[in-house]
Amino acid sequence: MLFGLDGVELGLIIVFLSLFGGILSGFPVAFAIAGAGVISFAIIAALDSAGLIVHQAIDTSSDAFRALTAEGVRPDDISIFRYPDLPRIIEPVFPLGWETAMDRNLSFIVNRINERVLAGQSIETLLAVLMFVMMGITLERSKIADDLLTTMSRVFGPLPGGLAVSVVVVGAFLAASTGIVGATVVTMGLLSLPTMLRAGYSPQLATGVIAASGTLGQIIPPSIVIVLLGTLAGDLYSTAQEERAQAVGCGDALTYLGEPAVVSVGTLFQAALLPGILLASLYAAYAFGYALLNPSRAPAVGDERDGRERPGGGVLWLVVVPVLLIGGVIGAGQAGLVGGQSIIVGSYSDAGETASLRTRVSPACQEAMIELHGQSAWDRAVAEQAAIDEAGGVAQAVERTDEERREIFRERLADAPPVGTGIAFAVLLLGLLLAAGRGIDTAASARPLLVGAAGLLAALALDAAFVTPVTSPGATVLILAVPFLLALYGSRHAARRLGRNDLIRVVFPPLVLIVAVLGSILGGITSPTPAAALGAGGAILLAAYRKLVDEGRDPKIILLGAGAIVVMLLVGVNFDMRLGEGMTFENRIAYLVAFAAFLFSMFTFLYACWVLFAGGVLTPVVRETAKVTSMVFTILIGSQLLNLVVISFGGEHYIQQFLKSFDSEFTVFLIVMLVLFVLGFVLDFLEIIYIVIPIVGPVIYGGTFDPKWVTIMIAVNLQTSFLTPPFGFALFYLRGVAPASVTTGHIYRGVIPFVLIQVLGLALLWFVPGVVTIVPSLIGN
Repeated sequence: MLFGLDGVELGLIIVFLSLFGGILSGFPVAFAIAGAGVISFAIIAALDSAGLIVHQAIDTSSDAFRALTAEGVRPDDISIFRYPDLPRIIEPVFPLGWETAMDRNLSFIVNRINERVLAGQSIETLLAVLMFVMMGITLERSKIADDLLTTMSRVFGPLPGGLAVSVVVVGAFLAASTGIVGATVVTMGLLSLPTMLRAGYSPQLATGVIAASGTLGQIIPPSIVIVLLGTLAGDLYSTAQEERAQAVGCGDALTYLGEPAVVSVGTLFQAALLPGILLASLYAAYAFGYALLNPSRAPAVGDERDGRERPGGGVLWLVVVPVLLIGGVIGAGQAGLVGGQSIIVGSYSDAGETASLRTRVSPACQEAMIELHGQSAWDRAVAEQAAIDEAGGVAQAVERTDEERREIFRERLADAPPVGTGIAFAVLLLGLLLAAGRGIDTAASARPLLVGAAGLLAALALDAAFVTPVTSPGATVLILAVPFLLALYGSRHAARRLGRNDLIRVVFPPLVLIVAVLGSILGGITSPTPAAALGAGGAILLAAYRKLVDEGRDPKIILLGAGAIVVMLLVGVNFDMRLGEGMTFENRIAYLVAFAAFLFSMFTFLYACWVLFAGGVLTPVVRETAKVTSMVFTILIGSQLLNLVVISFGGEHYIQQFLKSFDSEFTVFLIVMLVLFVLGFVLDFLEIIYIVIPIVGPVIYGGTFDPKWVTIMIAVNLQTSFLTPPFGFALFYLRGVAPASVTTGHIYRGVIPFVLIQVLGLALLWFVPGVVTIVPSLIGN
């Protein structure tokens, strides 16, 4: 054996050195990865053909091996790491020859490209990457980040370390709206770093907080990292759990786990919300604490306030009244006064519920399920199944008679709450707007706002008195038209008052876009890809609005187009848009209204594109989007080739056997996390996701850990790859825009505390996994 190493071990070293050398060569990373795969395969094949490297495999024909299998040990669990004394045989690294391995690699790479890049199940999810990238670049080019930094600096500046805290707040805000680390770091480096240095801030603190805050886009949704990880995690978790179930004697993962082995990108977005906020809070707490201990190195700046001074009463309208409104709606829902009014009765009865676990399984599967779920859960499932059997089995859905349907209809109609959820939600939103408009300027006349409030109260009264679940949508519109027109009149005045406040004027538009994108995903309304399309379109409208305002032109058409989108959605939700002979008159009118709103919104969108194109914004946005997206997909293709090279000489199997040799899942996952952390010093997150995760994924996703927790832990760990010297990309981005007075040493020393904060955040998530799992459990999927 060459250098006393096993051929597979030497092959892994050759692959890593080739990859490392390719990245340092200066070639684009996407091509360096594929080139590293080709070069490493050629070197390993040459050494194997020359007989310089060999592999020591366990002799499966030996008596010792047969004795282990006779004792019930699965052959897959027998490895040189667990049983180093087993007899071995010497075989080539490529047992069937490197030519056969190359043929397999070529055929597999074609299949994988077709599956994962061209026509596989994950393609729709990967399209979200393109649109999230476009959303982020558009917002960055529209100078929205400039306004956010300027405004937040005025808000937090008077506090010790206030400029650093404002950078963290803006970093979190941009992370939720762009998710692109490079754009965020460069933008904040250009805008806030000179200001912080002029204010007397330490170069280490200034550069560290900018670099760290810029990386929040890696974890705060919508995160490209989570989209890419999610497409892998879903496949890895499903496959690994199926293999785990079959290994213990169960037929499938659904039987063994008691639930489908599924993890989606939308669920991961839910899981990432609190960890992202936690990291941002830790960054801000460090900046504030640093300023308290070193006031001369993070001083407060001038006290400038936005908007008009408000006489007493602002807190009442901005805090107390909104809390009362939200609490009132929640209380009304609990009391049955507000809720869903669906009275649709299906033609078939509901099927009966099954037991919480499948109990008709083999003895081996039963033993494994008891070990997994606990004896009490198994006993409960057995009792449930016994009750079902005693009742004659699971009740099957049967067709209802007309009389049964009418009786159920009457019951549901009588039990329906007086106010529907949609009306209550609209009243709540407009009520919050009116309260904010009053609180932001208590000196102005309250009459328009009182008119709007009266309209909301009238809408609630009329809805409770005259609108029932059987009232047609057209009649509902006629009944509530006047009250809501009054409410919109008051809301218009409130919006104007809010628009005169710099903080609200700057924060509100992108905040609405963030809520629309994340709300639709976290609420389960749609998947990440349509939400990303909504975000990209909304970013184009926002950028066009900003461009028109900067040029002194009237942006009213953009606002009308946004209103048309709202009208289209409201009409589409409340009316039946299906064309046909049985279509009612009011549905035809609604269809025409929705179609007109659609045409106008499309015209607005095309007009916004023209404004950005004529202003020289759209072209660089499209170019940068194509560049970033092409890089991601090219790395995906190259990494598939490198992975296949590792698989071809047994490297993947060797690594997985090493990890499986440990009895503790925590030990295995800790080793993987440490390896990822170290690799983050030299590799980008894309290389780690596409090269390392597919190799270790079958092991870390094949145990008892919650896949959401595993994936978010990996995502937070990968975030450090942007900060860790010497190849942290955020450090390079910041170095490129930092003034000459800021040295590379300043940047390196500045990020060290934030790398330690990252480690602290990982430790908190490790010991308190509920931070990751609580939001998905509350929201549901």
